[in-house]
Amino acid sequence: MSSFKDLRIVDNFYQSSAYYPMPTILISTLDDEGNTNLGAYSLCFPYYIAGKEYYAMILEARNSSNTAQNLLKRGKCALNFLEDSYKDFETTVKLGFPGMTTKEKMANCPLELEKGLAEGDDRPLVIKKAYQVFECTWDDSLENAYEDKAKVGQLDGVEGPYRNFNGITSKFGCHFILKIDKILMKDKYYQAIVNGVKAKDFPNVPIDFGYRDSTYFWYTKFKKALKCPIPEINSNNLGGVRFAADRIDPNVHFTDEACAMLVKVPRVFLKVVLNGCVKYAKEHKISVIDEKVMNEINDKRKAEKKR
Repeated sequence: MSSFKDLRIVDNFYQSSAYYPMPTILISTLDDEGNTNLGAYSLCFPYYIAGKEYYAMILEARNSSNTAQNLLKRGKCALNFLEDSYKDFETTVKLGFPGMTTKEKMANCPLELEKGLAEGDDRPLVIKKAYQVFECTWDDSLENAYEDKAKVGQLDGVEGPYRNFNGITSKFGCHFILKIDKILMKDKYYQAIVNGVKAKDFPNVPIDFGYRDSTYFWYTKFKKALKCPIPEINSNNLGGVRFAADRIDPNVHFTDEACAMLVKVPRVFLKVVLNGCVKYAKEHKISVIDEKVMNEINDKRKAEKKR
């Protein structure tokens, strides 16, 4: 007999039929008068993370919200991440209440705004106290979602046909694939990512559990970042790296010393790393990748990361 109960799945299942941990962010967009609007969102997650010509987030929203309407019209936004503060969480909940105009919701907003770093005068302002901000542009070319701009202003529900993953996806919902133009980071956290993160360097990131029981929003306070060591890699895995390296390119050879420097690379990423090494070797007319060349590649990667 199962130890679980079968819970009915209903609309907004992630909060009404589950305890699902989510981020809590404020998304800034521009309204028709050029004023910055802030909207509270949790359904915003990484989407394109590697292997594409750009990196992207996916946002799920009500298609009648200020944020969605502004994105459909102008396609620019900024994802603002705030640290744990009950006062800021109260502000976030208020900014997430539907039915208010930009002027009404921003009239008494205590959050100071400033200009971001992405180019263009059509960008919304960002929250000054945010620990990080993603400045984004909606890729409306996917699924020809730019055609949905003709449906702007239909606030009582949009009739189909609907898109599958980008643009207006249902009568009351829409998805936006947001190309990340800039990641803005406060200096403390920038230095930690570039120079090596320790427990004390993590921002105090709250976790949201969403709207529940018709009375409250729920979230949990950040306590402390904990670490768990990656399991030791068995030295026998050198043979696995050698097997992959010998088959990556017939004109470029990896020495055992070079392969040994790659044994801790997760297998799922090994081919990508090896291809990067081969690309470097061919650009520099190198036919044998040894420990010296691997150090050059690592130094180049570190320099690019710092930039």
